[in-house]
Amino acid sequence: MIATIGEALVDLIEQQDGRFQACLGGSVCNFTLGVARQGISTAYLNPLSKDKFGEKFSALLSGNGVVLKANGGSASPTALAVVSLDDQGSPTYAFHRQGVADRDISAERLIASLPESLELLHTGGLALVPGDLEKILTVVREVGRRKALVSIDANLRPIAVTACDAYVEGVQQAIAQAHILKVSDEDLAILGFGDATPTMLAATLFHESTLQLIAVTHGVRGATLLTRAYQMTLPAPNDLKVADTVGAGDCFHAGLISYLARAGKLAAEASLRQADQDFLRCTLQHAIAAASINIMRSGCDPATWEETRQFSQPSAQ
Repeated sequence: MIATIGEALVDLIEQQDGRFQACLGGSVCNFTLGVARQGISTAYLNPLSKDKFGEKFSALLSGNGVVLKANGGSASPTALAVVSLDDQGSPTYAFHRQGVADRDISAERLIASLPESLELLHTGGLALVPGDLEKILTVVREVGRRKALVSIDANLRPIAVTACDAYVEGVQQAIAQAHILKVSDEDLAILGFGDATPTMLAATLFHESTLQLIAVTHGVRGATLLTRAYQMTLPAPNDLKVADTVGAGDCFHAGLISYLARAGKLAAEASLRQADQDFLRCTLQHAIAAASINIMRSGCDPATWEETRQFSQPSAQ
């Protein structure tokens, strides 16, 4: 089973007429929904609010098969993100996350809710802000003691913090203790790797870390997978009818992790390390397909396993 820790927040997305539409989102919540729709057993560990938005999150996640571990909920409100889109449909965010439900939990409660059959813990995004970092790292260390894998989506949002240097340093600490990392080109620039080649990036990030797999998304230019032995880059499909890019990176990573899970590569660190080039190519194709389907839909609306397979390999169906 995969467990996730991180934000569930409402995206208030700007429409063409200037009004804002409320969409359930948050990087980790989007990922959780995406993995569940890919048919992977998934548990979400953070509490959801008892407000109306929290009820909608609960219905959405549980309705897609996600196990909600914090059944009691939280009296705190649901977090909000105001999302404005540019002419290309790319989002910018303003966050409202003080005293919110998904942060209303201790490291001890998170550890107590870890599934016994845990294969991988996924976290990242706003869960790695300075105020929550030590809590997350405490859970990550416990997961390491249980010999399960850790996935991090850096998904850096400097606008959400006041101490950017401390935030970046904390994300770097989390990355060093992960086995799988997903970053965007924008994340790499914030982390100080904006001009790094894939070889330079691999040499730096694999050094003195537990990382075995790094996924780098390049937007319309596709994505790259790096392991300690291989590098693989594939383009994004041409001529996609883009609705917006909200949740694209989350769906990419959900497709990636789901493919690894179905192939048994999350059973142990050694299984992940043994992935060959052909397998990496298929994994990356699946992840890109999952992201591509999502950007043709409004908001974050992750694809199922069958939809993703049909998109990436039409002859497979």
